[in-house]
Amino acid sequence: MSASSGSSARPSDADLHVGATWTEAPCPVLVVDRHGGLVRINEAARALLPGAASGDRLHEQVPSWLSDAHQCISDGLPSNVGPPTGCIGNRLFEAHPTSSRHGDVVWWLVDNTDRRLAETALKDAQIRSGILAKVSSALLSTLNVPRCMEVATSLAAEHLAEAAVLIAPHHGRRHPLTLAHRGGPVTQIARHIDIAGVPGLAEALQGFPPVPARWIDPADVPDWVIPDGFAGPLGSVIVTPLPGHGVPAGALILLRSSTEQAFTEGEEVFARLFAARAGAALSAARLYTEQATITATLMRELLPPMLHSVHGVEYAGRYRASNDHERIGGDFYDVHPSADPSPETLVVLGDVAGKGLEAAVLTGKIRNTLHALLSLAEDHERVLELLNGALLSSHHTRFATLVLASVRRSAGRARLRVTSAGHLPPLIVRADGTVEELRARGTLVGALPTVEAHTVRTVLAPGETCLLYTDGITEARGGPLGDEFFGEHRLRRALSECAGMPAEAVVERVQMLAGQWLGSGRHDDMATVAISVPRAGPLTTVNGHAGSPDRRRST
Repeated sequence: MSASSGSSARPSDADLHVGATWTEAPCPVLVVDRHGGLVRINEAARALLPGAASGDRLHEQVPSWLSDAHQCISDGLPSNVGPPTGCIGNRLFEAHPTSSRHGDVVWWLVDNTDRRLAETALKDAQIRSGILAKVSSALLSTLNVPRCMEVATSLAAEHLAEAAVLIAPHHGRRHPLTLAHRGGPVTQIARHIDIAGVPGLAEALQGFPPVPARWIDPADVPDWVIPDGFAGPLGSVIVTPLPGHGVPAGALILLRSSTEQAFTEGEEVFARLFAARAGAALSAARLYTEQATITATLMRELLPPMLHSVHGVEYAGRYRASNDHERIGGDFYDVHPSADPSPETLVVLGDVAGKGLEAAVLTGKIRNTLHALLSLAEDHERVLELLNGALLSSHHTRFATLVLASVRRSAGRARLRVTSAGHLPPLIVRADGTVEELRARGTLVGALPTVEAHTVRTVLAPGETCLLYTDGITEARGGPLGDEFFGEHRLRRALSECAGMPAEAVVERVQMLAGQWLGSGRHDDMATVAISVPRAGPLTTVNGHAGSPDRRRST
């Protein structure tokens, strides 16, 4: 005969020890005697154990984890592992005992199912947050698109599935594919694929939300999706887009074999979080690659050209930007060879006010304008007038100085016409080491409505050089105390030692000496162009200086 809730087949001291309110406790409560017999249970316990009644044996009504814990208390054995915990049905309980002086034990069963689920969810979230942090760090460590695809696919195979396939947007008729399986190598190929053959792939490549994994039949997945080395038949598939910056960055396919657990809804959400980070990293890498390509294309037009010998006259140039990590700036030079030996070759060297990219943009405009005016190169003043008008009509507020030199080879010599627009006068290095200044004068361009300039003429004999340079050379501040200009007098002395040297050696030496003078200090852009007529005979040295056999005999 079963006792009713809150009743007892015999008087119990549990009521005296814990109070009679235990019968109304919201959690299940069992009163068990020292021999393992149920004395009383409350309504919550009756709902949990519908077959239990007073007088039943405890081990017949509850799981072994609880009956064993009661036996340990009855035997007086200590417990140092905390309250016993286990499942009853599909719920997780923590049992807290209260002993009476007569040997009865009141077991309070606290339902910890929701707390344990929350703890498990929190732990999973922490693990996944750690994985996402690792993924973000690895993906953002490179701006190389193939490497970024390789890292994303490898991490997906390691943390999300047994294998992963990353499909990038098509290039022509082919899609770049990156395939990886856990513990195996990563493969990158480009091939023509039928995206309609994979459920949800066409939509993912267009950036639409992914279809649930349970809607995808693994039997419909084509063989090209499965990486070499993938073990077992395919059991579960996720297809998710890779969101990019404004446009989709591709799609990610995750694969598990039939021997593994199918993807859960939580894993699908995690896969989308992973894909968002991978897509952002890929999009950033592609944007960087595109910008780097554009920059390289534009840079080729702004960089000083490589100079060489034209019609028997040597040309050499050197350029050093104001910041050593930059390649372009406000100084520039160009050599425009003529189509045949009879017309003149036009040499241009200039200096735009300012430094860096903004100045370099204006140098590009000046160089392009001068290139368009090559047909008028016989009239330097007219060229400067038209260039000045072009600069005044533009949105630029910067001005520039420049020097034009037209060079014609005749009878073994070079005839020069030199015109300056507010620029430093060129220096001539004669065969005997004498340094002369070409007194070319004029006003700068891009500042005043008119340009005043006049042209001077000179002739270079074999072994002689005309040096065009910008103020970054003479105004290189350095020396013993770091506050003195390199100056024109040091430049002249350096050039006097360059008599008979090839043009390449002259500009190299000038740049080297100016660089040594300024040391590690700040400096302006520095540009030099040398125009030299090579000697007919071999170059020799006299007392450490360049010279010809004739000069050696004279000394």
